[in-house]
Amino acid sequence: MDIALTLLAIVVAWRLLCLRYQRGHIALLGRHLARLQLERHMETLTQGYTRAINEKETSRQLQVLAGFAQTEHAVAAQMRTLADAMHAENAQDTRMGILSFCLPYIERFLPASTRDFRALLEIHATGLRHVVDNENHWSPKDRAYHLSAELYLMQHSCHWYCKSRAVADVRLAGRHRVKHQKVLESVSEATRQAYQQWLQGDRI
Repeated sequence: MDIALTLLAIVVAWRLLCLRYQRGHIALLGRHLARLQLERHMETLTQGYTRAINEKETSRQLQVLAGFAQTEHAVAAQMRTLADAMHAENAQDTRMGILSFCLPYIERFLPASTRDFRALLEIHATGLRHVVDNENHWSPKDRAYHLSAELYLMQHSCHWYCKSRAVADVRLAGRHRVKHQKVLESVSEATRQAYQQWLQGDRI
């Protein structure tokens, strides 16, 4: 009985510590997001792209996609604003663990197992601008496909920073019916390469 109670106490303490740690990350990111309309723009685009895909006629699909140009440029601009704003934050506060589960304050005792969220946001800001400007000269449908993937990956990164990698994976699959690996394969080549370098620790 004593062992069981001790284990239960450890689990409860661990969970409370995780919640406190995660609340700090959520508050920091939320403070910056509150000044922007990123989440609303993302919802507009993801729902709009789905509506365009469901249109039977190609001409109608293109017409619907063309109607989101202003929102696309807005989301790219606001992503740049978020990345720039986060660069002013303390480096230790923007570290995130690369383990699948939450390990509170991992940046203090296992810094090699963390990465800089600021660098990740920079990757997303550059990637979104790259796709919005259509530097690869994709067709409107292909461009919308890649831009959706960029948005999904960025959302995954925010959930990862605020909670954990495992939680981010679950939320991605639950909300968008897609796995992280598939999203990574669907973003632009430039984003994918930069992301993989960041994950490997080559970009800090």
